[in-house]
Amino acid sequence: MRLLRALLPALLLAGCAKPPAPEPEPVPVAVVADVVEPPARARIQSQPLKHLLGRNLKPIPDKALEVRTKCTFRDVAGGRGSMDLQVTRAEVKRFVAHVSIPKQGICHFDMKGFEQTARLPNVVLTDQATGCVVSMWEQDKGLTVAFNACQAKCSGDAFSYLWPILVDTRNGRCS
Repeated sequence: MRLLRALLPALLLAGCAKPPAPEPEPVPVAVVADVVEPPARARIQSQPLKHLLGRNLKPIPDKALEVRTKCTFRDVAGGRGSMDLQVTRAEVKRFVAHVSIPKQGICHFDMKGFEQTARLPNVVLTDQATGCVVSMWEQDKGLTVAFNACQAKCSGDAFSYLWPILVDTRNGRCS
């Protein structure tokens, strides 16, 4: 009797269960001259970030770079550097940079070895012999001078530790 009372709820629940549905047959893929058509993709639409909703943001206008500085700097790791730069109406008139990185080596850049290959939106200097590229752009109240593929301009492993040089355009100081 006790066994019947224990099995009765389980049997009632089992009677309510539905039999499994048969698996659908695979749909054949149309093959025309050995070419399979990919399925059509839904167009992905860009959604603005929640912090940008309701803001009237406009692109930063391209303007000719104007900067003149002769500065020295020192970083927290003990690296030192100096830069002499003059850019007038996005044309580089003078560029000499020297960066010394302790226990790694020295990097030296001189306008004599470079050719200006771009003016807007970024000023770009390229050394055709070594492939070194120096890019300059203005952002907020500062100028960034960045180096790419310039291992030949550095001794030792200094290029691996070379960071962009930042210039405060309000006072001409480097960091």
